[in-house]
Amino acid sequence: MTETDDLVQDIEALGVKLGQAKAAITKRFIGQERVVDLTLSALLCGGHGLLIGLPGLGKTRLVETLSTVMGLNGNRVQFTPDLMPADILGSEVLETGSDGSRAFKFIKGPIFCQLLMADEINRASPRTQSALLQAMQERQVTVAGADRPLDVPFHVLATQNPIEQEGTYPLPEAQLDRFLVQIDVPYPTRETERDILLATTGVEEEQAHAVFTADELIAAQTLLRRMPVVESVMELILDLVRAFRPDDPTAPQPVRDSVAWGPGPRAAQALMMTVRAQALLQGRLAPNAQDVIDMAGPVLSHRMALTFAARARGETLADLISDTIKSFDGIGAAA
Repeated sequence: MTETDDLVQDIEALGVKLGQAKAAITKRFIGQERVVDLTLSALLCGGHGLLIGLPGLGKTRLVETLSTVMGLNGNRVQFTPDLMPADILGSEVLETGSDGSRAFKFIKGPIFCQLLMADEINRASPRTQSALLQAMQERQVTVAGADRPLDVPFHVLATQNPIEQEGTYPLPEAQLDRFLVQIDVPYPTRETERDILLATTGVEEEQAHAVFTADELIAAQTLLRRMPVVESVMELILDLVRAFRPDDPTAPQPVRDSVAWGPGPRAAQALMMTVRAQALLQGRLAPNAQDVIDMAGPVLSHRMALTFAARARGETLADLISDTIKSFDGIGAAA
């Protein structure tokens, strides 16, 4: 059996296991398959996700279910204005031994886990938000001059309320860029809401169970990077990302007129990874052009900003991304 045959078999086996994981998740997080796919994609790619939605749409339930199904040790931190960095990272305390000797001992904070839920992350001050920057990029934190590695794997799933912005601190661009995808959680459809009522207001509720272990997730992340990406899909990713940079000669006029700053290289890296995850979740061995189009919004929307004039005209990033993709000949032809 060739190496290619082994790779195909491994990818197919992982696809079956992911199908089981999705089934276990959707029994508790009902009817939001797109949200589940995007969140699983973030974990499969070894990245972080920013969940944006109104209260009561099941964001916390989704993260807790993911933690169980994917076999990860999870912690939750409720971000508030008075939260301090030490409340997340941990701190050193002076400990007195039985012989009277004294020494500093490091007490780990909740960030020392495999899946951290940062609930309402924009309610904490910039100082506290910055405590996650090093952890999200380097998978370690520096406390009292010592580098302390985090658990492996390590993921952050943060939530944010898009409506109630009074008393909040918008995330800085550097931190937004560290989130692999932005996951918008919409209202459920009427039929989905009916299913939710039946599933959650009875005597018993569906319980989550483990499908993956942490080691199996790490192996899946490694396998994902071995998935082939054809040259045409890679060129499409580059064309798409560069088309949203207003100072790039290939950018269309609407982007030049409306975008203040566009996505950097992390956007292309994120697309390269997430299109593989989408193909895998749909039972395919390699991504195609449609995967690039489907992942453009979640990957790009938090990595660019409209000008003041564009916002005053009532434009939105979602509409701009959609219209640009439709009008971009290279993407339209590939799709």
